[in-house]
Amino acid sequence: MQPEPARVAAIHDLSGFGRCSLSVILPAMSVMGLQVCPVPTAVLSTHTGGLGEVVFRDLSDYILPTLEHYHSLSISFDCIYSGFLGSSDQIGYCRTFIHQYPDALAVVDPVMGDHGKPYRTYTPELCSRMEELVREADLITPNLTEAAILLKEEYPAEPLSHAQAKSWLVRLAGLGPKYVLITGVPLADGTISNLGYDDNRGAFWRVACDYVPVSYPGTGDIYASVAVGALLTGDSLPIAMERATRFLEYAIKTTYSYGTDPRYGVMLERCLPWLTQQHSLKGYEPL
Repeated sequence: MQPEPARVAAIHDLSGFGRCSLSVILPAMSVMGLQVCPVPTAVLSTHTGGLGEVVFRDLSDYILPTLEHYHSLSISFDCIYSGFLGSSDQIGYCRTFIHQYPDALAVVDPVMGDHGKPYRTYTPELCSRMEELVREADLITPNLTEAAILLKEEYPAEPLSHAQAKSWLVRLAGLGPKYVLITGVPLADGTISNLGYDDNRGAFWRVACDYVPVSYPGTGDIYASVAVGALLTGDSLPIAMERATRFLEYAIKTTYSYGTDPRYGVMLERCLPWLTQQHSLKGYEPL
């Protein structure tokens, strides 16, 4: 008899339209052979990126009773994975979830902003308290904007040198996590790369990305969920980074080729079979 798949408690929002958060995390991780148990922090009619007045329902009062129910059933989790949070109170609820499952991989995607600015729902208090959650994590997956917020740095006006990138990775690990991934980093060598750091080994990694002149919602969620799924199914950190990078490249290029409205997100449904196939992954390299 086959063993149970790795089980992930995914503490994220659910946006009904726009292909982000739980609507991409569930299919991506499921097709990789993981059981995803969604714990929605909020329900939104669409994502908040230019689709009009969003219908928003905060689900803060749902999170801890859900944890209590799971605990009463002796349900175990291999990974606690948090993302978009609707209020500062939810920081504490996620920490409680992590404490309840100390042997699970604690993954925090510190969703706070993009393109150098925090999201409008992320108040200074919420951004400040995100550091509390990051300290509980084994792995964090910020983009460059979120890394700057966590480090209390200005968003870089120029591409980072390799030395600067390594410094940021080490400083983020100094907040608590053993593993750090920063996505979408312009480097002084002319590449845009996803960067990784394994604090246990002192190892720095990079995977260069092809540039496509468009921005889609949900790409950070897809990258993080595929990287985490790869780690949970046995990949090393650099291989997991490349698997997530190559899949996201494929999804972005596919979507761009059809010329669909960027607000609608990537055409994930057309691309998911890629995650079920074997690929030669050897494009990762030391930073």
